[in-house]
Amino acid sequence: KFGDFQINGAMPLGKELGKHPRELALPIAEALAGIDSIERAEVAGPGFINIHLAPSWVASKLTEALRDAERDGVPTVVEVSKIIVDFSSPNIANQMHVGHLRSTIIGDAIARILSFMGHDVVRDNHLGDWGTQFGLLIVGMREWGDEDALQATPIPELERVYKLASERAGTDESFAERARAELAKLQSGDEQNRVLWEHFVEVSRGSLEAVYGELDVSFDVWLGESAYHEALPGVVDDLLERGIAREDDGAVCIFWGELDDAPKSLRKQKTPFIVRKKDGAFLYSTTDIATVQHRKDHFKADRALYVVDNRQGLHFQQLFAVMKLLGTDIELEHIGFGTVLGNDGKPLRTRDANGHVITLASLLEEAKERAQQRIDEGIAEGRLRVRPDEMQEVSRIVGIGAVKYADLRQNRLSDYQFDWDKMISFQGDSGPYLQYAYARCASIFAKGEVDMDEVASRATIMLDAPTERTLGKHLLRFSDVVYQAGATSQPHLICEHIYELARAFNGFYAECPVLDADGARRESRLGLTALTARQIRRGLGLVGIGVVDRM
Repeated sequence: KFGDFQINGAMPLGKELGKHPRELALPIAEALAGIDSIERAEVAGPGFINIHLAPSWVASKLTEALRDAERDGVPTVVEVSKIIVDFSSPNIANQMHVGHLRSTIIGDAIARILSFMGHDVVRDNHLGDWGTQFGLLIVGMREWGDEDALQATPIPELERVYKLASERAGTDESFAERARAELAKLQSGDEQNRVLWEHFVEVSRGSLEAVYGELDVSFDVWLGESAYHEALPGVVDDLLERGIAREDDGAVCIFWGELDDAPKSLRKQKTPFIVRKKDGAFLYSTTDIATVQHRKDHFKADRALYVVDNRQGLHFQQLFAVMKLLGTDIELEHIGFGTVLGNDGKPLRTRDANGHVITLASLLEEAKERAQQRIDEGIAEGRLRVRPDEMQEVSRIVGIGAVKYADLRQNRLSDYQFDWDKMISFQGDSGPYLQYAYARCASIFAKGEVDMDEVASRATIMLDAPTERTLGKHLLRFSDVVYQAGATSQPHLICEHIYELARAFNGFYAECPVLDADGARRESRLGLTALTARQIRRGLGLVGIGVVDRM
């Protein structure tokens, strides 16, 4: 009804020139109609222009994309940027819990999309590996540590010891003082404490990498807070010398209301941005300033994206303002996200009824188990076919993909409700539905004993039937969707596209025989099926989700 595109530019132009918009729209539509890619352009209503693409032009572009097995017709960026994506960033000596899920998978998806576009991306896991907890851990391990348990189950053992030490420090000032003394020794380079700290980091990283492996998430660098601790005194001195910060009752703070160059949005902020506490300790704010400077000086980064939940918005607003005052030439952006909610509409609990942490590893294990249960049900009902020797791997890909897709299909700024039944469903807007759609495409080639790559190298696409045209126009949008997702850091745009593509393919397949078609029409429809399969696989891959060939 409204064409493939609609232009409303004649409306504001008419107002500016004092002419009726329709009077301006008619010659524009006539000019557009003469372009090869446009079948017709029509003026509607008071001055809207509805544009209908020429099916032959769409078909030729899809044939070009079909030949491009490496990129499916998606061009690389003209101007490459060096981009740091800072995501996940859990604390050392703790198990990852469900609260770490969003930053980890949203950041991974954004990094994948930007890399595919052609940018030079550095994935940084900015670990919480430096701070007061390590003084407590050092004293606690010497008091209650079990070396065998530390080797067998390192993170639970560190958590057990930390809990004991933290409780003791709350009631025993001499113990708390010992912990502070050991932390000071660590920070000043004490060899014994350094070795113990490095052991904590090593065993923690092994545990983290196991979870990242399940999620298919990787990092280029693991530069935690400890990487910058030697630079912190210089950061504070620089802020003082430039008059950006000043001392206040022994602490060093930035008071936004006192700075003429401060952003208007911060000038009424009464709480100062503290960079050194009264006792001489540094804060996250100090470390973050040093981190930005390192990213610019060492990596020569053009941009840095911080994938951290919305609640940290004020912190990043202040950090970015400091970097601007310092003249650091780097584009900084907080990629915020909403909260995962439980069935009660409240933030999803990170602990069970007994007070135990709900670990991310246990959540992923449950996802695999639930996926296998759904697959077993589908096999019993005759809807699914999975070989016994493939069941474990298929359940893993489907289960973990379901959890990731349920999150990534949402606008990242929104809260969403965690619902096992909806996420591990083979119907509706879900990961399993899209994985099944891919497997269905692959099964057509298997049934016809046709090689998908060979078809892609020779088929010429034609768009004669209405459902072929609908599918073709969805396929044509892929490049625009990828670039829009990259520009806005919104992975859900790719999820939306793949879901609509799968629905369009189902409509096409229901009305257009593929293997039973004749000659060139058969080749064309196989080509459409191949391009659909590749786009689903690539689109899911861009958000970190795998596919299976048989299901």
